Amino acid sequence: MATIDQQFVEYIVKTLVNNPDKVSVERKIDEKGVLLSLTVAPEDVGRVIGKRGVTAQSIRMLLRALGTKQDARYNLKIVNTDEDGEKQDAPAEVMEEKIETVEEPEVEEEEIEEEDEGGEEESSELAEKTRAELADLDDLDI
Repeated sequence: MATIDQQFVEYIVKTLVNNPDKVSVERKIDEKGVLLSLTVAPEDVGRVIGKRGVTAQSIRMLLRALGTKQDARYNLKIVNTDEDGEKQDAPAEVMEEKIETVEEPEVEEEEIEEEDEGGEEESSELAEKTRAELADLDDLDI
């Protein structure tokens, strides 16, 4: 049975990818905390990582929030596979990107608005859909 952290990551990633049936999350506990290994279809790896790793960072930030609630430290490892489903060597930043304990720099709202003028309509629709889905998750008994 999948734990709440595995279900959480699966839920988020399945909404992002084109092949949600190929998403799997393995969970291991070690001295550093909980390691979640995320495997997706090869063509979906880019969607999960995002431009400049922004999507992966966002998933990690959400995991950090869950970890605060669960009194656990979560690390997320994105596993790159080839077309045959075999794990392959990939650059370190793809294979293992971990949550860092460094505080995120604060960005003022004006700077965000300037950067986001191009895809504002598309991202606001996605944001509304994600907010509604996350509100449904709040109803879960954890």
